[in-house]
Amino acid sequence: MDVEIWSDVMCPFCYIGKRKFEHALNEFAHKDQVNVVWKSFQLNPDMKTEPGKNINQYLADVKGWSLDEAKSMNDRVTAMASEVGLSYDFDKAVVANSWDAHRLIQLAKNHGLGDAAEERLFRAYFTEGRDTSDHATLLELGTEIGLMAAEVEQMLDSNQFAEAVSQDVYEARQVGVRGVPFFVINRRYAISGAQQPETFLGALDTAWSEWEKAKPAINQLPADGPACTPGEIC
Repeated sequence: MDVEIWSDVMCPFCYIGKRKFEHALNEFAHKDQVNVVWKSFQLNPDMKTEPGKNINQYLADVKGWSLDEAKSMNDRVTAMASEVGLSYDFDKAVVANSWDAHRLIQLAKNHGLGDAAEERLFRAYFTEGRDTSDHATLLELGTEIGLMAAEVEQMLDSNQFAEAVSQDVYEARQVGVRGVPFFVINRRYAISGAQQPETFLGALDTAWSEWEKAKPAINQLPADGPACTPGEIC
């Protein structure tokens, strides 16, 4: 059973939603048969990387708020993150375009490391105050999760995986994504936002029940033909 998750590295609710979904998945009886696929989504494709400006100032400028208002809002988000065991530090968070980070995630997905890439990039952005658009930083994070340095460098020095990122963004429009995180189970059930684990678990149970019923039954003819069986030399 597939669960596709559209998210952006700079989305605070995406990291919170990841944790809440993981809590639900750990309680799901068939978790070993769930294939989680991370999908790219850019909240602000035109964002300029500004290492000297933290996210509080950026939010104040974009929303027309005072710096205190922006910090107050982010303090509330920080408290939400703390409830699921995450430590946010918006005073250190660097305003950074997420395009290259998404390309790194796409590369990681090719090696079965999509979840590891998402986790490491979230922590780098929200907890460590790293510039997740900086190529040296992305190289370091990529190798930390097990990618080969040469492959990461090749990707960063080219336009590799740009089409994969764009395809994910296109698919997001097709399935009705209006904000992230956005979870789609078997292209049938959609859950928007960082919902409570109980909501995710209920959706997983429902989708699993339908998926089990929909799986085609195989009717075998009574007579067996010549065949090799495990442990037998034919």
